[in-house]
Amino acid sequence: MAKQKIVPLFDNVLVKPLEAETKLPSGLVLPDTAKEKPQIGEVMAVGPGGTDDKGNVVKVVVKVGQKVMYKKWGGNEVKVEGAEWTIVEQKDILAIVE
Repeated sequence: MAKQKIVPLFDNVLVKPLEAETKLPSGLVLPDTAKEKPQIGEVMAVGPGGTDDKGNVVKVVVKVGQKVMYKKWGGNEVKVEGAEWTIVEQKDILAIVE
């Protein structure tokens, strides 16, 4: 099977969620069922941008390779080569993680 290439449309951003921390500061290890959904991920692809309600061009400000924090319940989960990734709108990205 050929490798898939996902190209987001408009101001959508394809994010590969990073693994949630499995160990608490106290040393306890969390089971998979207790882990929270990750909110930080790596930008894998970005759309060309979109327009706002008044027709003004809105550019995508994040770049491929950056780590970002996004809304917990924002976006749509998609499978890319067997892995769960997320497509979020730019407005659902809260911060760039440095």
